[in-house]
Amino acid sequence: MHAKQVTIINPTGLHARPAAEFVQKAGAFRANIQIKKMDEDPATGDAKSLLGIMSIGLGQGDTIEISAEGEDEMLAVETLVALVGSGFGEV
Repeated sequence: MHAKQVTIINPTGLHARPAAEFVQKAGAFRANIQIKKMDEDPATGDAKSLLGIMSIGLGQGDTIEISAEGEDEMLAVETLVALVGSGFGEV
């Protein structure tokens, strides 16, 4: 398993468009990928599910952990961390 944390920099958080882009990227990997909000009451969702991500309610400044398990786990995590770090072209 490979995991890494990143902070959401988008002013409006992971709303529908960036969440959909995240799910699309995650779907390209064979690994099982999870996204976890790192706060007092951590919530976890399937990174390949739009509803799974949207239900967590990720806003600007939230730190998330992206974890993956499977044959392409390292590439999956690094790619998704870079995507979140880029601000999805909104910043």
